[in-house]
Amino acid sequence: MKIAIFGVGLIGGSLALCFKGKPDITVVGHAHLPELMEPMLSRGVVDTATLSVEEAAKDADFIFLCVPVGLLEHYLELLSQLPLKAGCIITDVGSTKSAIAKKASEISLRNAYFIGGHPMAGSERSGVKAASALLFENAYYVLSPAEGVPEEAYSSLEHLLKYTGAHVVRVQPDMHDDIVGAISHLPHIIAAALVNQVRKHNDENPLYRTLAAGGFRDITRIASSDPVVWRDILLSNRDVLLGLLEEWNGQIERFTHLLRTQDGEGIADEFLTAGHFRSELPERRKGVIVSTFDLYIDVPDTPGIIGRIAMELGNHSINLSNMRIIESREDVPGIMRLSFRQEQDWERAKSLLDSMGYKVVV
Repeated sequence: MKIAIFGVGLIGGSLALCFKGKPDITVVGHAHLPELMEPMLSRGVVDTATLSVEEAAKDADFIFLCVPVGLLEHYLELLSQLPLKAGCIITDVGSTKSAIAKKASEISLRNAYFIGGHPMAGSERSGVKAASALLFENAYYVLSPAEGVPEEAYSSLEHLLKYTGAHVVRVQPDMHDDIVGAISHLPHIIAAALVNQVRKHNDENPLYRTLAAGGFRDITRIASSDPVVWRDILLSNRDVLLGLLEEWNGQIERFTHLLRTQDGEGIADEFLTAGHFRSELPERRKGVIVSTFDLYIDVPDTPGIIGRIAMELGNHSINLSNMRIIESREDVPGIMRLSFRQEQDWERAKSLLDSMGYKVVV
């Protein structure tokens, strides 16, 4: 079996690592620039690499398009012009599905089939150096087959994706974009707008930035997402987002009315309703917005305390990704935040710190 991956970055590289080394599977990586070939080869992410679209696609059983959303239709068009292997399955990893599904319905792939895909996992890091075979473990992986795709083709891709450890979910393209628009795309817009609003106030009073170091920084983390990537995603899901933004304006008007009328009971009801629904959301499950595994601890402000904690974690082979002293503690349950990339490290660190007598808050 030959698997071709176009765009061997975080997602493409992680998929390659899931497949590489499995019995009778060869993974070929395509790079659009010569300097991108060396990292994927030196890390052993792919078996071979090429700059040629034709060479990568030739005789491929599966082709994964892991390029930015704005380039997906271009690559699908290129593939439609090649003599692909009969039965070849083309899939993508884009954050929107309707646009690419529409493109697939407008072109002829002859004997190949297109099945849209979206692995709902990511990382705060990017590039092939951040690729991991564990990236998709226990995450949801959406598949959106185009009309006319045989069930055997869908089942074949679903079976291959078992190597990722993800939970495959079948969702129609339009429904996918509606849901992901609400739970991921809209929050990114809100976070960016909120940070920019505070930035404007900070131009007149630098205390805004100083005092935003705690909870505000945490809840707006996604505002630091790649601007070019999110430009393409939002434009691709434009119609859905325009509707969601109208709904959001209604929510803001609701709070405006409650404040104007000093309706304290109404304000409390809004938070109560939101709190009930949020408590029903799945915990510790990878989702479309990258999860962070953080622990907050209260520690005395004494010399060497940071080093002692870091040393104990290191002595127990617990991989710590970041450590930060928090100065603004509003809505932040601890003076020190420890961040971990893997849930297993997070769990082991909590047990260790508990046993050392520290007050640990999740």
